[in-house]
Amino acid sequence: MTESPRPSEGRSGGAQPAADLARIVVFAAFTAVLGTFPGIYLAGAAVPIVLQNTGPLLAGSLLGARRGAASVLLLLGLVALGLPLLSGGRGGIAPFFGPSGGFLVGWIASALVVGLIVSAARKPTLAVLLPANLAGIAVDYLFGVPFMAQAIGDLRAAVVASLGYLPGDLVKIVLVSLVAAAVHRAFPNSLPRRKTAAKS
Repeated sequence: MTESPRPSEGRSGGAQPAADLARIVVFAAFTAVLGTFPGIYLAGAAVPIVLQNTGPLLAGSLLGARRGAASVLLLLGLVALGLPLLSGGRGGIAPFFGPSGGFLVGWIASALVVGLIVSAARKPTLAVLLPANLAGIAVDYLFGVPFMAQAIGDLRAAVVASLGYLPGDLVKIVLVSLVAAAVHRAFPNSLPRRKTAAKS
């Protein structure tokens, strides 16, 4: 007579998808809360400096690529439906077609890239999280700067304006990485792993 597997050894049915969904919703809500902090416009800048772009970085750092990107997609979907969840109380379709539209779409790529890098590492240490979040910010710029240039009609002005965001974003990278490293130390093995990274 074969012994049936324990719940922890077999499939957990709907438990794992439900837990994933809960994490996705929580991080979407967390990123929305970050939007309550008002943006700061530098002189002549078309896109404000916001705290909200740390949400996708932290989502990728803690949830991994799939769940992190899904949390950003959920947030942006709610924004597109009209909920004023972006910094400054913005909502609807208009922000996606304004100068900051590329940066918003870039949040999805940021969470995805950060999650892929962190999940591929053996341990999500600070030495891994710092370059992962730097890559996440870089990807956001790759989306955001060309879109801003198209919106304002001046590539040089868009590049110069983006340079003003760099000091603040570098500080955010350090803070997000420190927070994520602390969370991973407190809750090890909570991040989805690639099979190749899990092999010893």
